[in-house]
Amino acid sequence: MKIAVFGAGAMGSLYAARFAMAGHSVVAVDPWEAHVSAINASGLRMRGPDGDHHIKGIQASVSPNLAEAAELVIIATKASAVGMAAKAIAPLIRANTTVLTIQNGIGAGARIADYLPAESTLLGVADGFGASMVEPGFMHHTAMKLIRLGEVAGGMTPRLNSMEKIWQRAGFNAKAFDDIHQLIWEKLLCNVTLSAPCTVYDCTVGELLSNANHWATALACTKEAYACGLAEKIRFSFDDPIDYVTKFAEVVAKASPSMRLDHMARRASEIEFINGAIPLLGKKHNIQTPMNAKLSAKVRRLEEAFLGDVP
Repeated sequence: MKIAVFGAGAMGSLYAARFAMAGHSVVAVDPWEAHVSAINASGLRMRGPDGDHHIKGIQASVSPNLAEAAELVIIATKASAVGMAAKAIAPLIRANTTVLTIQNGIGAGARIADYLPAESTLLGVADGFGASMVEPGFMHHTAMKLIRLGEVAGGMTPRLNSMEKIWQRAGFNAKAFDDIHQLIWEKLLCNVTLSAPCTVYDCTVGELLSNANHWATALACTKEAYACGLAEKIRFSFDDPIDYVTKFAEVVAKASPSMRLDHMARRASEIEFINGAIPLLGKKHNIQTPMNAKLSAKVRRLEEAFLGDVP
C-alpha cells in the first residue's frame, strides 16, 4: 500500500517506520523542516524494546501533496491540528482512500467530518507506547501495547477487519472494535485524571498518586468526566471509574502525561480536547464540572506564560 502519515512526531514517526519496515510505500508530511530533512537525507532512526532500527526509503515533505493517491492516510497530529490536516487531505484522497485518525481527547471525528465524508474515516486509540522524539530523524519508544480501531458509525465491517490485519502484519498489537467511542472515552478518563493535574502540580503520575490532596483533585476530574460520558450514552466497560483510573495510574506511575511533557518543552498542549472538553459537555448536559474547569484554566495560564497570547 501507499501509506501517508500526517504528523510525523513521535507516534507518527513510529507508524511510518513500522509500515516501511513491513514493505509498504510510506510518505510522511510534517511542518518540522529539520525532521523532514533528516528523514530524506539519512532515513528514520527508531529505538524501542526490540532494539535499534534505521529505516531508509521513507519520503518526507512539509507539503501535503506528497500524500496524493495514498490508500491509507494516518492523521497523527496533535488534536488541535486534525481539522487542518483533514482540509489538506481532502483534495488528495480517492474513492479507495481510508483516513485513520489517532489522537488523545475527543472530537477528532467531528472535526474531520467538516472536510471529509464520514464513511471515509476510521477512528483509532493508541495505548501504552511511551513515544518521544530524541532529535530530528530519531524517535524512541518504550512499549507498543495496543492500537484500537473502529468505524465512526460503529459495527464491524470488512474494511475494519482488513485494517486490523494490515496493522498486525506491520508488527502492531492491533484490534478492531465495534464501539470505538467507548474506548476513546475510557482513555479520555485516564487522560483527564492525569493530564492537567500532573501538569499543574508539575509531577509524574507516581508523585500524583502519592499526594493524597492532589490525587483527590485528580479523581474529582475523573468523576466529572464519567458523568458526562454517561450523559453522552457511552457504554463503559466498568461501573467503577475510580478503580479503573487508579489501576491505570499505578501501571504508568513512572511516566509523565504528554501534556506535562509539552509544557516542559514549552509547547502548547491538548488541554482543549482533554480536561478542557469536559466543562463544555457539562454545560450541554447541565452537569457541574468545577474541577476540570479550574485545572484547565490553570493550564491555559501556564501556557500563556511561555507562549504569550497565541492560539
